[in-house]
Amino acid sequence: MPDKAFDLAIVDPPYGIGNWVQITGDLRRDAKGVDWNEESHRPKPEYFIELRRVSKERIIWGANYYNCFEENMGAIIWNKKNPNPKFSQAEIGSYSAHKRVAMIDMAYYGFVGEEKCFHPCAKPINLYRWLLKNYAKPGDKILDTHLGSGSIAIACYDMGFDLTGFEIDKDYFDAAVKRLDNHKKQLTFI
Repeated sequence: MPDKAFDLAIVDPPYGIGNWVQITGDLRRDAKGVDWNEESHRPKPEYFIELRRVSKERIIWGANYYNCFEENMGAIIWNKKNPNPKFSQAEIGSYSAHKRVAMIDMAYYGFVGEEKCFHPCAKPINLYRWLLKNYAKPGDKILDTHLGSGSIAIACYDMGFDLTGFEIDKDYFDAAVKRLDNHKKQLTFI
């Protein structure tokens, strides 16, 4: 990819904290086994170097799990308002374009809306809508290097952003494409 090909990268790489089912014992979903979230799968320094090369600005979730902060950058804290002590109460994303810390309060209890999610680390569509509304400009090209459940794809579609998303797991990719296709078939009210 050319240098600075994307205006904004919003990425959520593996945190390297292990399989959430193994850690919590929570079996309420039929998620397939997670081996990609082991410590050995955390992004290497080269990933962050390449991400900086191809994107003008970056929001990187998991900042509390690995060093992805750049000099003179800020953070975004998502307060999940999750009452379950087995799960993180908040997530931290680094943000490359300012020094301040922003915060969003958005309840999240480990599922995406009313749907049973196929991905154990899915983030809500409304979180991505909030990020795009507050950090992207009309016409921006968005990059997601770890598409996962495709929540960002739905938010980008709804808000008219051009997204390039990557996902190495074929099952997750196929499910995310199906989820987006089903979303596109829904009626919208203005």
